[in-house]
Amino acid sequence: MVTPYDVDSSLLIVQVAKELKSMDALKPVSWAAFVKTSAHKERPPVDPDWWYLRAASVLRVVYLRGPIGVARLRMKYGGSKNRGHKPDRFVRASGNILRKILQQLEAAGLVAKKEKSVNKGRIVTAKGQALLDSIADKLAKGNPKQATPKKEAAGQKKQEEKPAAAQEDAPRAEQKAKASAKKDAPKAKPAEESAS
Repeated sequence: MVTPYDVDSSLLIVQVAKELKSMDALKPVSWAAFVKTSAHKERPPVDPDWWYLRAASVLRVVYLRGPIGVARLRMKYGGSKNRGHKPDRFVRASGNILRKILQQLEAAGLVAKKEKSVNKGRIVTAKGQALLDSIADKLAKGNPKQATPKKEAAGQKKQEEKPAAAQEDAPRAEQKAKASAKKDAPKAKPAEESAS
């Protein structure tokens, strides 16, 4: 089964946003058209559907890192603020936007609160997990190259590169073996010492 771990995150977020747009529980708030998403941004988002894209991204992050709360999400979506001549500083993202999105995702039944744990926050529900897994599966079927998990693909590349690297290192290995043999060989005594 293909999961969100195995597909490209940007493609997954766009497809999940299309699904979330069709749900009644997720609607942009009235001030979403002119608000910045963080203090480090200079302008509001240009895309009119940015609310759904952010909601899809938040749903994916909750799936991957849950239980997670607003404070951790503010750190994830924050960025470096340009302060002119002074050095840049990290600032957190808007908590109100993330809080409203989590509340809407909870109303849609895609995430739920988990309080009986060391880490409190939201976790993805079975409905949310099924949504993400089904979209990831569709993406993998549409693009067969993406069906192989990233870890396996990286392992295959390393295996393919090993023989070529071993062939290139063969002369070096021979040189090292000769050098170590010279070091380990007993030194011959000078002729004067052996004659006496």
